Amino acid sequence: MSLPSCGQGGRQPGAELGAVGDAREGFTVGLLLPGEGPDRPLFTRALTSLCPRCHVQYADAAGDRARQGRQIGRMLADGVRVLVLGAVDPGAAAPWVARAKLSGAKVVAYDRLANGPVDAYVATDPARVGREQALALLGAMKVAGPVLLLNGSATDPYAATVKRGLHAVLDGRVTIGWERDLTRPDEAAREVAAAVAALGGASKVGGVCCASDAVAEVVAAELARAGMAGVPLIGHGGRPAALGRVRAGTQTATVRTDVAAQAAAAARLAVEVAGGRTVYGTAIVSNGTTVSIPAVLVPPAVVTKGAPHGAPAPGAARGQGTRSH
Repeated sequence: MSLPSCGQGGRQPGAELGAVGDAREGFTVGLLLPGEGPDRPLFTRALTSLCPRCHVQYADAAGDRARQGRQIGRMLADGVRVLVLGAVDPGAAAPWVARAKLSGAKVVAYDRLANGPVDAYVATDPARVGREQALALLGAMKVAGPVLLLNGSATDPYAATVKRGLHAVLDGRVTIGWERDLTRPDEAAREVAAAVAALGGASKVGGVCCASDAVAEVVAAELARAGMAGVPLIGHGGRPAALGRVRAGTQTATVRTDVAAQAAAAARLAVEVAGGRTVYGTAIVSNGTTVSIPAVLVPPAVVTKGAPHGAPAPGAARGQGTRSH
């Protein structure tokens, strides 16, 4: 994914115009998410504040890529012409995005940058996520041993950018003893066990950085079984279960996604693309199939046991500057 230089905003040159909805009269926005979470009410509230006559048609894919494809098809058949898409599998979303565009619909990629001709994108800034994770890991390390990096899927552009952010900080400062790109969180247990065996025991591990708090949950259980409960463990997401582990001390930190800010930005972009307006963001990105996508990249916040949940931890502002899940 290509990114602008630090601090530069972006717009989509030559953006395709053509209104598909009028904010004065109202229209339907399809909100398609990969799973249940707090996004729906936050998005609905933000959309209503911008477009009181608009309403949301919601679909939860429950992590099922095929199910999400069917949901997109049903929405298009129902005449929905603005889709806010949190793709289950960003790399495999291109045919569905292309179908939406051929139907005359606008597509705003949400949280993860779907492949295909999307009109706009909003997510927590993944480059900063990676940097903040790396800084949190360095700050928590008690031994100079090698670290474990359990990244997201190799086909996910967001995960790839988080990974680059991690390496930008960690390379040359610590030894990366084990690194794997995971397709599913449950793969983490096997990787931790293999890493500990390869590195010569629990005492040799300096810390673990995980692509998500779902992976961190699996890793925390595996570390406890291996007698490594004190090893620094960093996640990403900031959902309630992860915050509970941070409070309990079984997870060192999480880099929190500001869901309210993401949802508000997605609502604004949905109204703008519906009205055929040229969309502006904080950056321009590419998803591998489409270039010059306007993006709103929301800054993350680091949450530790000693910092208020939702507030940046001391020093969390280091490494700021632009990105991407």
